[in-house]
Amino acid sequence: MVTLPVLPVGNALLSEAILVILIALVLFILFKLGKSILKILFGLIANSILGIIAIFVLNYLFNIGIPLVAATLVPTALFGLPAVGTLILLRFFGIPL
Repeated sequence: MVTLPVLPVGNALLSEAILVILIALVLFILFKLGKSILKILFGLIANSILGIIAIFVLNYLFNIGIPLVAATLVPTALFGLPAVGTLILLRFFGIPL
């Protein structure tokens, strides 16, 4: 029969301290990553909303003629203002949307 060694009482305190430090380190890393991911997501969402608003404003004020269909709204929702700029260029050069 195999017996496992028993750790002395002094080492139990050290192993608990190491465990607490490791948990704190993991939580710190997750917090930092979560904070940067939220910042990136907020930027993407804001850009998408601005892109969709830009299509409505351009169609209403300047009658650009960008149709509000899935083929134009999906790229605008994904890429935001750069997609609106691309759609305006396509419309300017006469490429049907």
